[in-house]
Amino acid sequence: MRPRALLGVALVAFAGLTDMALAQKSGGVLRAYHRDNPPSASIYEEATNSTVVPFMALFNNLVLFDQQVAQNSLGSIVPDLARSWAWSADGTALTFKLRDGVTWHDGKPFTARDVVCSFDLLTGKGEQKLRRNPRKSWYGNIERVAADGDLQATIHLQRPQPSLLALLASGYAPIYPCHVPAAQMRTRPVGTGPFKFVEFKQNEGIKLARNPDYWKKGRPYLDGIEFTIVPNRGTAILGFVSGRFDLTFPWEVTMPLLADLKKQAPRSACQVTSMNNSTNLIVNRDAPPFDNPELRRALVLAIDRKAFIDILNQGNAEVGGTMQPPADGVWGLPAEILAAVPGYGPDVEKNRAEARAIMRKAGYGPDKRLPLKVSTRDISLYKDPAVILADQLKEIWIDAEVEIIETSLWFTRVGRKTYSVGLNTTGNGVDDPDQNFFENFSCKSERNYTGYCNPEIDRLVEQQSAETDPGKRRQLVWEIDRRLLEDGARPVIMWNRAATCMQPFVKGYIANVNSVYNGFRFEDVWLDR
Repeated sequence: MRPRALLGVALVAFAGLTDMALAQKSGGVLRAYHRDNPPSASIYEEATNSTVVPFMALFNNLVLFDQQVAQNSLGSIVPDLARSWAWSADGTALTFKLRDGVTWHDGKPFTARDVVCSFDLLTGKGEQKLRRNPRKSWYGNIERVAADGDLQATIHLQRPQPSLLALLASGYAPIYPCHVPAAQMRTRPVGTGPFKFVEFKQNEGIKLARNPDYWKKGRPYLDGIEFTIVPNRGTAILGFVSGRFDLTFPWEVTMPLLADLKKQAPRSACQVTSMNNSTNLIVNRDAPPFDNPELRRALVLAIDRKAFIDILNQGNAEVGGTMQPPADGVWGLPAEILAAVPGYGPDVEKNRAEARAIMRKAGYGPDKRLPLKVSTRDISLYKDPAVILADQLKEIWIDAEVEIIETSLWFTRVGRKTYSVGLNTTGNGVDDPDQNFFENFSCKSERNYTGYCNPEIDRLVEQQSAETDPGKRRQLVWEIDRRLLEDGARPVIMWNRAATCMQPFVKGYIANVNSVYNGFRFEDVWLDR
């Protein structure tokens, strides 16, 4: 289902919920399975929706994408901790008027000072430091953040950046408390959101409880949320089918699994959407043998993208470049431009013949094959395509062995570049070029796992970020996207689509088209048992 249709479904669902307002019930605990053990509870320090999904419900942002609208855009941004916002005439200052009477879960008042502290953490300018800061590159244009009294804060920029509001609306952009150490937020987070932290037991589960003092009166409806960590996908799905769980982990039900689940639980309600994440390769370009750019090019030429999509998603996924492809995304390359990029055209045999020629030139062939470990994270979204990749690389005389890495170690391993080739999933916190390009491809970004660095690309990224004309910006984005693909910066295999399923009595849950990382706070969810 495409975004326009999904938006219609979302609006109908929202209208239905409005009509049934009197039928909404308070109470009950929502039970969901979690796909793996989150590396920590700190959204600031992690780069995975394994953290965002359970812990976003503890927090508020300054602004947020409307949680009842499936298709995110600048037009769907609504107030959250900020009551309103306004840009300066020159586009370099964004002022927020804040809500009065909001308290943290420990009873202390929320003020503009908390906004300042949050951005001091994110930009690395404060006394406290984050252990990891994967989104520091989002905020490189911030000059300073000032508290103009207790209930007003202003973000001062070095240059105009029209997309800043979209970054602030992401699930990765909650406001943290000044008075709670950053280290505590990894294990016992404190927020202002609809739910309060109860416990996080490693490899067991996470429990949240209703915040009775939530500033949004009447919300949330639920008494609590319990996430049980079930790493085995088959066991987790069986738990849902048997009624042990009310909700699957968001976007963890693949197309083949969905067909089987619907047979076993025909009354379940499932929403299929894009995820704004791509399956891709990360290649250590600083270590042999892939310090050789021609061998990196051979990897790209060896990939049969349609086979990945057909096997893993029964055809329900997309081929695209570095930005989410249309029509799910609004910035992706047109199909005709993408097909002209070497390795991304439809003639797989021609591409592989070129790859084998490269391999022969490097001294490899049927009698001298290249051994390789393909490292990947220990969740199915990564492991399943890694097996297909290993099989496809045999076509160019590479004997690949899949190496499985636990989630708690995965981001450390790739950050330190202790891998040769990785089968990776890159999730984008929001469908905007500033997020994707600054985070994943800029020379100084902590999340630029491959170490790709092109000063000319960095210059173009800055240029598109400051461009206020949407049409001109789109042309710049397409140029950057095409060049990143040609450079093999992070070769894209496919853009994923998957389902979130819930029992028929779970109401008010709307899956987001643009990103798994825009999150969902569960404050409008209720149980009609």
